[in-house]
Amino acid sequence: MAEAYAMVSLVQHGYADQAEVAKAFGYSRKTLWRQQEHFESGGMFALGRSSGRPQETQATPSPWVRTAEILQGNGMVIRDIAQRLKVGKTAVGKWLSRQRKPTACTMGSPSEPAFSASPDFATAPITKPAGKENMAGLTLDSDPANRALDRLLARLGKLEDAQPLFNPGKRISRAGVLLAVPALVQSGIFSAAQEIYGSIGPSFYGLRTTMLSLLLLALLRIKRPEGLKEHVPADLGRLLGLDRAPEVKTLRRKLTDLARFQKAELFGRKLAQTRVARRGAMMGFLYTDGHVRVYHGKKRIPKTYSTRMRLALPATTDYWVNDKAGDPVFVVTAEFNEALTVMLPKILEEVRRLVGKRRVTMVFDRGGWSPKLFLKLIRAGFDILTYRKGKWREIARKQFVVCSRKIEGRKRSYELNDRNIRLMKGRLRLRQITRLRPGGHQTPIVTSRWDLTAVVLAYRMFERWRQENFFKYMLEEYEIDALADYKAESENPERLVPNPERRRLDKQLASVYAKFRKITALYGEALMGNKEKKRPTVRGFKIAHGELGKQIEAARKKVEALQTRRNKMPKRIKVRELTGEPLVRLSAERKRLTDHIKMVAYQAESDLLALLRPHYARADQEGRTFITTVLQSSADIELKQGELRITLVSLSSAHRSEAVAAMCETLNKMEICFPGTRLRMSFGITK
Repeated sequence: MAEAYAMVSLVQHGYADQAEVAKAFGYSRKTLWRQQEHFESGGMFALGRSSGRPQETQATPSPWVRTAEILQGNGMVIRDIAQRLKVGKTAVGKWLSRQRKPTACTMGSPSEPAFSASPDFATAPITKPAGKENMAGLTLDSDPANRALDRLLARLGKLEDAQPLFNPGKRISRAGVLLAVPALVQSGIFSAAQEIYGSIGPSFYGLRTTMLSLLLLALLRIKRPEGLKEHVPADLGRLLGLDRAPEVKTLRRKLTDLARFQKAELFGRKLAQTRVARRGAMMGFLYTDGHVRVYHGKKRIPKTYSTRMRLALPATTDYWVNDKAGDPVFVVTAEFNEALTVMLPKILEEVRRLVGKRRVTMVFDRGGWSPKLFLKLIRAGFDILTYRKGKWREIARKQFVVCSRKIEGRKRSYELNDRNIRLMKGRLRLRQITRLRPGGHQTPIVTSRWDLTAVVLAYRMFERWRQENFFKYMLEEYEIDALADYKAESENPERLVPNPERRRLDKQLASVYAKFRKITALYGEALMGNKEKKRPTVRGFKIAHGELGKQIEAARKKVEALQTRRNKMPKRIKVRELTGEPLVRLSAERKRLTDHIKMVAYQAESDLLALLRPHYARADQEGRTFITTVLQSSADIELKQGELRITLVSLSSAHRSEAVAAMCETLNKMEICFPGTRLRMSFGITK
């Protein structure tokens, strides 16, 4: 203080300038200038020691320094620590050299909890992705209910995804959904997302957390992000190993971030490849059918016929491909609501890409009927199985034979007639199998498969209703018709679309022609009732019914005029030639992404049902309802010896609890770790 006052006094009284005084006392001019400011603001007392930590004492290390010391204590060298924390080796060396006591990293102020690094982070393999400066797999928080430090890291751009940190507890609501995590991991969705998307940038809710959140929400029947408004974020966060689950705006923003990549189609293909690799035996028969998503908004989009509503409405058509068990494999969206006959070649290109050169039989309904298309598909190496469409001659009842066989553990029996048919003037040779129903109705199916028995092919054709049941289930339980966003995209102005003016004339022509037929029917009825004694000649009949004849002639001329106008109009025109409001199409990227996620959730249910089936007698009748109940149930969460233990509460009856216990034993043998950690998942149920 005396030295500082002497320097300030010499300058103030004019004995020397700042440069001379600073040089004499061995300080810089900046230091002297700072001492002058202190003296002017606070007098002699302000020239004393500045506030702060006393010299020769150790400061509480920052979280970065504490993390570096913990990693060093686990055997890491400075280079590896620098790679893990994404900082320079020199900085890490300085941090560690400044710490005088090795135990300083575990100490903190009385108001700050001691830091504890995750064992998963300390033992995880060291990677250094090129061009990235943020951390993954690291948590600086020790309280699972307060992830403030990790959120700060994400805010600073130093965290890609929050590491799960579970808060143990008893009877945690809906914790039974964690029973589906092994099936979700085996589906390959997390590895596929990492391969296709890589990262969505520094974030607390990163790519892995976003995918897991969407999957668990789907399994919990929270069908849209808006449904999160009805749930407590902290309660859902415990299922993810976080303090809070992402809320509505956050989750919608994450979907938007993923949609910007424009890789939903590639993502779906990768998931399908994983599914085919796991369930190759189920790909011998593939079912394909279209699902119409009706649009009720104000934008002008293409129309298509909805069989459910029996109306032509603005809609989008998705074509789903399911395996022979009824589980989805992939889905494609028709660009302009093309018919199945147009979409089948495109679908089969994707099928060939997935299954390779193996033999595949495509099963579809009458919407795909086209002998010309059948010929192309058979030459391309595919087999077909579908219902016959159009006129055909009924078969005598005595030519049907009762065929029985045990298929998939059950006896199947049909009255069938098996014969060969030729179409396209003999160029296409197919096999027709006709089923006689108890009421006498005959249902013909055609196929190019000659190696299988008629009863097997009939069973595969009639099992197409599994796909219809799949659509119904997805509508009710997963709401696949819900819009993922409200955006629209401009249609390609050069795209050819059906001519709306020609369609209008078709309707008008149908109406006029119906009137014409009605009048001619009246004329014919009058002719049949004509008494020859009264009007023995045709001339007399025409004179008597002259007014009706004039109406027939006028209607005929109107029909001919409309036919002439319609024939001059092109069947298809370009989008830019349409009049009225511009034609658009609904944004597809987010919808595709959510469809893929819901498809994986459904597949996870199917996998759990397959594990349950040997232990539950009514699995075929109520298996999915049972699985849904189990996933919605409460459970205890414990952390012991590197395990994440999930213990479900007992169910309503003993035999149900026993079935779940057997399923848990099978899941435990898989030794699946919770995504983002090395915590092996272990399942059980209270007795």
